[in-house]
Amino acid sequence: MFDPLPDDLARAIDVARTELGPFARLFYCAETGSTNDVALRLAGEGAPEGTGVLAGVQRQGRGRRGHEWWSPPGAGLYLSVVIRPPADPGIQPLVTLAAGVAAAESLLATTGLPVELKWPNDLVIGSPWRKLGGILTEGVTTGGALSALVVGIGINLVDRPVPPPLEATATSVEAELGRRCDRPALLTTLLGRLRLAVGLVHEGGRGAIIERWRWFARSGLGGVVRWHDAEGEHRGVARDVDDDGALLVSREGVVVRVVAGDVIWEGLSGA
Repeated sequence: MFDPLPDDLARAIDVARTELGPFARLFYCAETGSTNDVALRLAGEGAPEGTGVLAGVQRQGRGRRGHEWWSPPGAGLYLSVVIRPPADPGIQPLVTLAAGVAAAESLLATTGLPVELKWPNDLVIGSPWRKLGGILTEGVTTGGALSALVVGIGINLVDRPVPPPLEATATSVEAELGRRCDRPALLTTLLGRLRLAVGLVHEGGRGAIIERWRWFARSGLGGVVRWHDAEGEHRGVARDVDDDGALLVSREGVVVRVVAGDVIWEGLSGA
């Protein structure tokens, strides 16, 4: 089912193996439907935390709320990693924020690009924002309890033509940097930062995760947002995130928690 890891990536993983620890356990699919689906299966079979699945191309990559994630051959980093979270039913949003911080830190460290985070799971750059990547976290339940999370991270690396609906909002590291990035360095840095971020989750380091997330969300906080819930459409100003990862929005003088649904950002504080 799995293919040999490309030589340049295999060498990079071997060099970083001590630093990565269990996050060096990486399976590779030259082509697959979705890395999240493969990782979810491995998690259900008992794969330990840190087990990762990397793909050269995804035929059925997906984002939040059933949206398709465009994943052409050789154009991106398509990675999913198994996490064994603490016994906390509300831990999933925090893990998503932690993974976003790890991805943003990795891009900043390896490319120098001024990457930002858009709540809850997008990697963006520029003004107006252009999307570089995203995070999708899905759970595995055993006996009615959450036993594992799979964090899927997709990053657009290579400048390729995109489907018309994405032309105005999507970008790539190559397009922003003006050259190709060092894919092996980005992969190993990402796995290392993800190991550190997940360690904070296990150690109860919510404050450290949220503080770092706020730094990467610097232009979004203070921006105008619109969202839907069971009561209809609402509009307000994004102020912060709480310790559970919910977005705090000021609406008509009252701060409300937004925990689900699509949030549309109408204006940015840094714009």
